Amino acid sequence: MKAINIGLLGLGTVGSGVVTIIENHQDKLMHQVGCPVVIKKILVKDVHKERAVDVPASILTTNPDEIIHNSEIDVIIEVMGGIDTTRALLLNALKNKKHIVTANKDLMAVYGSELLTVASENGCDLFYEASVAGGIPILRSLVDGLASDRITKMMGIVNGTTNFILTKMSKYGASYDNVLKEAQELGFAESNPTSDVEGLDAARKMTILATLGFSMKIDLDDVKVEGITKVTQEDLQYGKQLGYTMKLIGIAERDDEKVEVSVQPTLLSDSHPLASVQDEYNAVYVYGEAVGETMFYGPGAGSLPTATSVVSDLVAVIKNMRLGVNGKSAVDLQYKKNLKGPSEIFSKYFLRLHVKDEVGVFATITSIFSQHGVSFEKILQMPVKEKGLAEIVLVTHHASLSDYEDILVQLRDLEAVKEVKSSYRVEGSGK
Repeated sequence: MKAINIGLLGLGTVGSGVVTIIENHQDKLMHQVGCPVVIKKILVKDVHKERAVDVPASILTTNPDEIIHNSEIDVIIEVMGGIDTTRALLLNALKNKKHIVTANKDLMAVYGSELLTVASENGCDLFYEASVAGGIPILRSLVDGLASDRITKMMGIVNGTTNFILTKMSKYGASYDNVLKEAQELGFAESNPTSDVEGLDAARKMTILATLGFSMKIDLDDVKVEGITKVTQEDLQYGKQLGYTMKLIGIAERDDEKVEVSVQPTLLSDSHPLASVQDEYNAVYVYGEAVGETMFYGPGAGSLPTATSVVSDLVAVIKNMRLGVNGKSAVDLQYKKNLKGPSEIFSKYFLRLHVKDEVGVFATITSIFSQHGVSFEKILQMPVKEKGLAEIVLVTHHASLSDYEDILVQLRDLEAVKEVKSSYRVEGSGK
């Protein structure tokens, strides 16, 4: 019963979790795959650094060639991050007939199709479940569990940092800056949080989800991205008043053969299941023509949840090895890319304006919406502290993105409108 030898690239948070699970769950792995699973070599930057897990110094190396070109190693697990250098390493590994498991969403969003093609050409598996939503098995569910269905829409909270920030702002009335600082202290946010708070991390995950869910090559540049840095307490409080909860939502939607993919702060109806997902948790809501609506919920990050997904992929690779079917699981994309234009994207919108407190101003604003055939679902009007100004909060009925963007341009040009304070997509009906 020959052992399966593993090369591990990276021994940070997730890498340490992988070591812990392989060591502590060896009996479970033996039962699943019928042979021992051994970590043969681990690539690190510094072999002398103190680590969260205890590993023999003899298996640590700073030279990736000791793993990539090691004939004894069967599977390489990549959890070191990075894009271009890592791509080169993995391409080399695949050409050396090494199977790959990766948790690298940045790499898969940018170079996934290339790596999958090279894997298939070399009879190798390349699995990447942990690249999206940490411990939630969403990719495997799309590829296997929902393989016979036609996915029409995926909505997700796929970034734990931003969900933690919006939850704290909403619950406790704290400012964005204060909550971001707390998130950094707790380790939920990086010292440079730009990728998270500007929506790029979520966009990379939605790129992967949309490509798999719609069997269509979606690129990162196809995703319309807006982060949470401009979200204010006023926006959250007005949202609550109207029956909505603010979340950074990734949306991938297909109508006929055309798709839209976006990441943006969105006001969700309080009754929507995603509205109750709090703190650093992730959830993905999937609509299928046959299955209807399903939701996948769980920890979106962390050492052991993410490592669980990594080791699950490892088990799948080893099972394929025993069956002799490695490199045959990748399915070519079925559809050519076909993106919706702004006139084909429909949504409700929340809009907050500061306007002159004068007779006729509201009628003028209403007429601009009427010209574009856009009506209102909800309206709030109240005075503001600054003398002579009023605040108007609107929620529209469904409107095309092109009409709504035209309306915003016209409103900003109106002398009576002092400022467009905020604007957000709305999903569902509030109170």
